[in-house]
Amino acid sequence: MLSLLIYKFILVLIIFGISLLIAMYATYGERKIAAFMQDRMGPSRAGPWGILQPAADGLKMFMKEEIIPDVSNKTLFIIGPCIAMLTACMTGVVIPWGGSLEIGGKEYPLQIADINIGVLYVFGVVSIGVYGIMIGGWASNNKFSLLGALRASAQMISYEVAMGLSIIALIMTTGTISLKEITEQQSHGMWNIVYQPLGFLIFLICAFAETNRAPFDLPECETELVGGYHTEYSSMKLGFYLFSEYINMFISSAVISTLYFGGYNFPFMHDLGLSMNALTILGVVVLFAKIFFFIFFFMWIRWTVPRFRYDQLMNLGWKILIPLSLANIVLTGGLMTFFKH
Repeated sequence: MLSLLIYKFILVLIIFGISLLIAMYATYGERKIAAFMQDRMGPSRAGPWGILQPAADGLKMFMKEEIIPDVSNKTLFIIGPCIAMLTACMTGVVIPWGGSLEIGGKEYPLQIADINIGVLYVFGVVSIGVYGIMIGGWASNNKFSLLGALRASAQMISYEVAMGLSIIALIMTTGTISLKEITEQQSHGMWNIVYQPLGFLIFLICAFAETNRAPFDLPECETELVGGYHTEYSSMKLGFYLFSEYINMFISSAVISTLYFGGYNFPFMHDLGLSMNALTILGVVVLFAKIFFFIFFFMWIRWTVPRFRYDQLMNLGWKILIPLSLANIVLTGGLMTFFKH
């Protein structure tokens, strides 16, 4: 029991460290990808090819003066970015990052918490994340920050409805809400993207809105709201908000890969004749390759598609995605009944 607790603690530290590291270098990757698309160089001064730029940015955040406005609610002003960062890091505990490692005759799964309601846990934690943005915008006592917070809360709540409905069709197909079981079901058959292409498309669009990424970055729209909900923030409090966005992008990519693209599974994995540990390590590499592809896709869309107007954003959520997700549930139920009989 003690060895299992130590193993889980080490796994938590590893996942937390990887999340922060990927969030750091996602900022570097985004600037490089943006530079490539706009025929620029991007970061090139800090270290070879600018690879130390994230460390320089982090040091700058720590060294900048921390300003808390006199008219703000100081307690909530501090709590806001903490909630945003905490909820971003909490989601990764239920994601199966790989199979199991055999150490000393015992099997240790590469999943921190294998709970049978993993999908509900993810949605529960994601829904709490809106409080971090809402509290931060309201506590700033700034009209631009408040408008950004209201936009964020309306946007995230609206798109959570469509996202949840898209997942219902997937649950109907798999018969479980455990992320581990959903992943294992895809190890011997088709990936869920084959059975739920429309559900995947709806989930992907909602993931962009949930992470406040362009073209859904209305809560921090600089052309109208200066900086949106984090206008009054500086130093590492601002850094927490920015880091939480990139961690959410990483976790969203991991959830998409797990639900629809087989997670750590890959074609013909059981025909290679590899040992359990070798197959597990290879599966982790495959999962992170899928995650990096979706992170690249998030960045590609940001520098390709222009920002929506706010009325277009809400119309897309309520008038298009929710009816489509409901239709997908009906279609899935009809097809399952037809093929069952």
